[in-house]
Amino acid sequence: MDGVTDAAFRFITAKHGKPDVILTEFVNIQSALYSPQTLLKDLSYSEIERPIVAQIYGKTPELFYLVAHIVGALGFDGLDINMGCPAKKVAATGCGAALILTPTVAREIIRAARRGIADWHDGQTLTDLNLRADLIAGIEQINLARNGWKMPPERRRIPVSVKTRLGYDRVIVEDWLGVLLEEQVAAISLHGRTLEQGYRGEADWEAIARAVEIARPTNTLLIGNGDAQDLYDVYRRVQQTGVDGVLVGRGAQGDPWVFRHKNRVKEALCSAEAIFLPQPGVSLAERFAVIVEHSEYFERLCGRSRFMAMRKHLTWYCRDFRGAAEMRAIMTRANSADEVRCRLQEFARANSSEADRPRGTIREEQSESMAPSLSI
Repeated sequence: MDGVTDAAFRFITAKHGKPDVILTEFVNIQSALYSPQTLLKDLSYSEIERPIVAQIYGKTPELFYLVAHIVGALGFDGLDINMGCPAKKVAATGCGAALILTPTVAREIIRAARRGIADWHDGQTLTDLNLRADLIAGIEQINLARNGWKMPPERRRIPVSVKTRLGYDRVIVEDWLGVLLEEQVAAISLHGRTLEQGYRGEADWEAIARAVEIARPTNTLLIGNGDAQDLYDVYRRVQQTGVDGVLVGRGAQGDPWVFRHKNRVKEALCSAEAIFLPQPGVSLAERFAVIVEHSEYFERLCGRSRFMAMRKHLTWYCRDFRGAAEMRAIMTRANSADEVRCRLQEFARANSSEADRPRGTIREEQSESMAPSLSI
């Protein structure tokens, strides 16, 4: 998610939830090639995030070929091509979900990315491609900071996947999916809305179920996406459609615990008798401790001058407990990790009786008919 799944968000989610796979923010291929500072920010990651997939977007196959080398040189576990972003600034340039209208270009992009990974695996270097010296230096800097090597000790032929939607202005999942499946991508993440819908209305999981049937005879995994807020949603969507997995996006905002019970979901799905029920959440004390940890990690990576970008995360954390609205208002003005810590300590002292209540308890009191959300 652009502007959300930055390095600090991913680190905290990996540490406290450990999802099966993590994707970066999507990175424009031109920025990756011509703006080393953008590359340093958007494609930096920590080892705890593995398996981690670099998500990129654009419309020029030749640049995808080059960026595939960069993704390999950075040691990522996979490369995901975004053909699903509905944002006007992206789609208006023919990128993201607009590629649904140009299937020939989409095919060329996939082939170029796969060829780039293959050539990297076979020994072609970044210097061979005549890439900018400062770009290569930036890649080496990222690698050295993470684990001490300039380039990966092993060159891997990592998988190529695609994230996309049901169509542009109408559902054409059968035709569009056929195009992608012919390119034999490793996985397709399918959002249950068209580009025109954006994020309005409900995701069409019936169309995703049809896509599952189309993909079943192939070796391509079909991942469902859309409106999955917690692991109970994941459980019922897998049961409903037979998807190979479910992406959780907005449901993870302010909830780095949401994947904590994922193994119980898998056990229930593999059992003819077991079912998965919503699990208890975290205490307010744990929630506050992670808010502070996230704030400190963000500040360490990005500096106090950019702390304003942390505020949206802080407001997402502040929900489902008494006084959450008041705390959200306070967090919108926070300027440092120290300030966040002080305000949370003040709140905890004033509301000590709530400190050990797990998330969900208050929501249950508000409405017995509403199942409590899980925390990540």
